[in-house]
Amino acid sequence: MIIVDRALAARAEAGNPVRVGMIGAGFMGRGIANQIVNSVPGMELVAIFNRNLEGAKRAYTEAGIEEVQVVKRVVDLEEAIARGQYAITDDAMLLCQAQGIDAIIEVTGTIEFGAHVVMEAIANRKHIILMNAELDGTIGPMLKVYADRAGVILSACDGDQPGVQMNLYRFVKSIGLTPLLCGNIKGLQDPYRNPTTQEGFAKRWGQKPHMVTSFADGSKISFEQAIVANATGMRVAQRGMLGYDYTGHVDEMTQMYDVGSLKQLGGIVDYVVGAKPGPGVFVFATHDDPKQQHYLNLYKLGEGPLYSFYTPYHLCHFEVPLSVARAVLFQDAVMAPLAGPLVDVVTTAKIDLKAEETLDGIGFYMTYGQCENAEVVQAQNLLPMGLAEECRLKRDIAKDQVLTYDDVELPEGRLCDKLRAEQNAYFTLSTATLAVR
Repeated sequence: MIIVDRALAARAEAGNPVRVGMIGAGFMGRGIANQIVNSVPGMELVAIFNRNLEGAKRAYTEAGIEEVQVVKRVVDLEEAIARGQYAITDDAMLLCQAQGIDAIIEVTGTIEFGAHVVMEAIANRKHIILMNAELDGTIGPMLKVYADRAGVILSACDGDQPGVQMNLYRFVKSIGLTPLLCGNIKGLQDPYRNPTTQEGFAKRWGQKPHMVTSFADGSKISFEQAIVANATGMRVAQRGMLGYDYTGHVDEMTQMYDVGSLKQLGGIVDYVVGAKPGPGVFVFATHDDPKQQHYLNLYKLGEGPLYSFYTPYHLCHFEVPLSVARAVLFQDAVMAPLAGPLVDVVTTAKIDLKAEETLDGIGFYMTYGQCENAEVVQAQNLLPMGLAEECRLKRDIAKDQVLTYDDVELPEGRLCDKLRAEQNAYFTLSTATLAVR
């Protein structure tokens, strides 16, 4: 977004920076902190929450900020912001409630905790930037309803692959083409990976093994493509997506899809393993005007009927501050659900599971996530992957079997279950379908 830099420069010149609070100070959070502090004039990261205060302090220290104030009350945080001091806390709600914070960046990857944070931020009329596809893919449509009622922006972020896809999708639409496929390029897809198999890679890059596993076993890409589908009105061609293995350039894949089928589905989200340029994203689109088809051929995009557009990289934390600026300064969401869910992520057994066992979380040992069209999820009463953690099994489940609500007992009292039930009641499939057609 080229206009964002000048808008931020104007805020810097006026001495009125966009003030941001960040929830979570893990690997990605530390990168965001460093980016805002050192590379984004016109924006200040005024406060960081982390369950472990040392983690919040580390994020500031790595960004070159040595002096921080520990705050325990909203009034203390507000005074710190007024004095221009950086604050850390182990109470996330302080950031959601304090005056002087324009937007919250949620970067925990959690579902239940993230739901509480987002709802509190919305209640206090703060814009929310989610670096949390898991939360968005589970109850994002309902959270968007609450955000709209409060007059705030709820948005996914630039830099992460879903946001890069959405920016490309918007560009392709803006020049008159019809996007029919939003795709994600992966280097690996193995649903049976677990934190033990991924421990070495995680240690090498300073990440948590379960986070790395969620990428390797396909859960993360399922959530990412689900939120792209929900923001564009697209669907999946089949459970788990098509997921071709292809080692050539993504441009060469346009002949692998049937345009008629893509149009019938209203477009699809998908991924490919091994294609170049990894780890980028791509959009395949069509144009019905023969005159414009001639120009597209002249400009080296080929004869169609599908034309390939791609971004050869995604720069995650580097671009997240741009998402904040878009929300605060332009009321522009990078990406948000259009209405009700069109694609969900369903819980699938990674191993043979036994009755009375309690399910672990995303990227662990027991389950992986797959994309499925929402009407199938509702018709078959399938269990959303984002709600699976801490569910107790009622019966044995075979490896690769998709779980249903009837297979489990949900934990009591979770906000995420309440919001999911509310989402199911609020949206009907007919309403969701009409809203995007």
